Amino acid sequence: MADHPVDEKLPALKMATTGLQHVAAMYAGVVAPPLIVGAAIGLSAGDLTFLTGACLFTAGLATFLQTLGIWKIGARLPFVNGVTFAGVAPMTAIVASTEDKSDALPIIFGAVIVAGLLGFLAAPVFCKAIRFFPPVVTGTVITLIGISLLPVAFGWAQGPDPTAHEYGSATNLGLAAVTLLIVLLLRRFTTGFVKQIAVLLGLVIGTLIAIPFGATDFGPVAEAAVIGFPTPFHFGAPQFQLAAIISMCVVMVVSMTESTADMLALGEIVDRPADERTIAAGLRADTLGSAISPLFNGFMCSAFAQNIGLVAMTKIRSRYVVAAGGGFLVLMGLCPMAASLIAVVPRPVLGGAGVVLFGSVAASGIQTLVRAALDRDNNVLIVAVSLAVGIIPITAPEFYHAFPETARIVLDSGISTGCVAAVLLNLVFNHLGRHGRDAHDVTHPMEAGEELTSPPKAPAAS
Repeated sequence: MADHPVDEKLPALKMATTGLQHVAAMYAGVVAPPLIVGAAIGLSAGDLTFLTGACLFTAGLATFLQTLGIWKIGARLPFVNGVTFAGVAPMTAIVASTEDKSDALPIIFGAVIVAGLLGFLAAPVFCKAIRFFPPVVTGTVITLIGISLLPVAFGWAQGPDPTAHEYGSATNLGLAAVTLLIVLLLRRFTTGFVKQIAVLLGLVIGTLIAIPFGATDFGPVAEAAVIGFPTPFHFGAPQFQLAAIISMCVVMVVSMTESTADMLALGEIVDRPADERTIAAGLRADTLGSAISPLFNGFMCSAFAQNIGLVAMTKIRSRYVVAAGGGFLVLMGLCPMAASLIAVVPRPVLGGAGVVLFGSVAASGIQTLVRAALDRDNNVLIVAVSLAVGIIPITAPEFYHAFPETARIVLDSGISTGCVAAVLLNLVFNHLGRHGRDAHDVTHPMEAGEELTSPPKAPAAS
């Protein structure tokens, strides 16, 4: 029997180029948190480069855990893992509350280690949530993932620095539009391998076009060292402070919620639905990767939703392709000069490609919703309200400004709030007090007449 496309091993050249395409899609998301946190601490340029390289290195290790897996660890799906952006706000809060800034990173690292280990132990329980994710819920959450990522692409399209006078200039937006057009033309008029790496080609061509406009900076390549290793505990031994640990544990819960939704989304896209065992293994990889990451000076790791869009668009479902991307991330962590090559790609060029990638995720969610029986009023209400709740942090970023900082870690994540809303509404409308209702109002996997704790029953014959 032929291998499932997820387990397919492609030719070396195709594996390398498509793996590099995954790295290009997620690079900015990996390096942004260390740059933000490092700047808040006031790290020197050398230490900032070291911290960024360490996050790339640990993202590669976490990606290996997720794609290749060991024992019961790793979803063995084409998942890229990297630094979760959900941790940026609490980490900068930890920095602000630390008098001696040299202690900030050790305190953060200690909190991440504890949160990662606790998350690892909780994974078998957390994965039980899959039974609360029928198509009406998963479709809503997948759509929200795409919608939540699109503003990131729009921000990239405007430029790297919101305070710069050229931010949002016609040149930057023009480069983004040209890159988007190149990707679309390649997808429309080419076939085979060229079509599959359209995003990577779009990034390369867009970068070359940007050179005459002065938007491409090769300085990082000239200044970067050829070889470097993220020495363990470079910034000092981990310190364990209760407030910081609680804060990062909340982030871990948010991260695990988003990862569960991401695994369900990717399982649909690659035609290998994620069951409880897969989700538990994936969460173990996320949490163990997070616990190991601080040893090499990295932050909390989580699945990267933007790469789901790349899988959906290219139709390349092999987990070994993403593992190759993990290899590139490790090499970048060990070779700062190699890492700087990706940094050459101008942010507007990334923004143009991001529109396609992130829009593909939202489109996948809509495809899932097609199977969610939206001709039923209950399901329409679930989707309508959940999308509205999830979009609040995107359209009104200060909506929850009066809430405590800890609560905002969850509330400011549209994916998390939308996911929670969809699960709760599905329970209220489709499962609680359901006696006497039309069975067709209820969506899979918990059919009408089931108790939440009972084994599944076969649907009644029509």
